[in-house]
Amino acid sequence: MNIFRGVKKLMALRDEMAELKREQQLAAEQQLLTLGKILSEGVKAKGEIGSLSEVEFKIFSQWGDDGIIQWLLNNLDFPNKTFIEFGVENYREANTRFLMMNDNWSGLVMDGSESHVAQIVNSEYYWKYQLSAKTAFIETANVNGLIESSNFEKEVGILHIDLDGNDYWIWKEITCIAPIVVILEYNSIFGIDRAITTPYDPAFFRTRSHHSNLYFGASLRALQQLSAQKGYAFIGCTGAGNNAYFVRRDKLGGNVVERSLAEGYVLSKVRESRDPQGRLTYVSGNDRIELIRGMPVYNVDTERIENL
Repeated sequence: MNIFRGVKKLMALRDEMAELKREQQLAAEQQLLTLGKILSEGVKAKGEIGSLSEVEFKIFSQWGDDGIIQWLLNNLDFPNKTFIEFGVENYREANTRFLMMNDNWSGLVMDGSESHVAQIVNSEYYWKYQLSAKTAFIETANVNGLIESSNFEKEVGILHIDLDGNDYWIWKEITCIAPIVVILEYNSIFGIDRAITTPYDPAFFRTRSHHSNLYFGASLRALQQLSAQKGYAFIGCTGAGNNAYFVRRDKLGGNVVERSLAEGYVLSKVRESRDPQGRLTYVSGNDRIELIRGMPVYNVDTERIENL
C-alpha cells in the first residue's frame, strides 16, 4: 500500500512539473508576443527600404521573416486574412505563427509528420485561433486538392512553400489559388546564373538524396522565372539567404517594388553541410557547391536534365 501511495505521489509530482513547464512556456510566448508588437510598430514606421533585411525581426520565424511580413502587411492590401504554409514541422518555428497570433489571421498548415501535426493540434493556440493542421506528404498530384479542402477564398493572403526539395514543382502545379504574397525557399548555393532545380521526385528527401544536405530545391532564377510566368514580381530575399519574396503584380506599388535578381539575391552563410555519417562539417562559401558537383539538375530554360 505504501508503494502504491508513493507511485501516486510521483505521478502527481510529474503532472505538477508538466503544468509548471506549460505555464512557463505560455508566459515566455506572451513576452515574445509583446516584444513582437513593439517591433511591429517600428517596422510600420519604415517606408521605402533598400532591402528586406532592413525590416527583419524574429519572434516565431526561424530567421527574420516575421518582420518582413509585418512590413508587407502595412504596405499591401489583403482583403482575405488567410495564409497557407507547407513544411512547418511542429509549428514552433514558422513564418505564419506570429501573423496568426498577433494579427488574428486564419490559416492552413501542413507537414508530413503525424507527430508534428499532433503537437500542433494539442497546442494552447490551436483552439484559440482559426487554424487547420493536416498531415500530408505534398506532391504535385495532391497539392491542389489539399489546398481546396481549406475552403479559403482564391485570393489567399500569404503562401509559404518550404519543402526542402520539390518547391519549384509544387509552386508550378498550384492553380487553385492566387496568393498576394508568395514566400519560396531557394537554394542559394545554386547561384543566380542558371535556372535550375532538383528533378521532380515525389519521394524526394533532402538528406537521403545526398549526405551533404546541400542538394535540394531550386535556384533563385528558376523560382523568379516561374513566378513571373504566374504573374508575380520578385521583391527581395531574407538576410539569411534562404527565402525569396514575390508579390502579385497587380498589388505592387508605393514602397513595394520589383527588384532584379542582382539587387535582391543573398548568398546564405549557413554552414549546414554534413559528412556521410551525418556530422556537421561547416563547409562555407563556394566550397559548398563542390560537395554536390555532378549531381543531376533540371534546367528550366533547356527543359533537360544536366549535371550541376
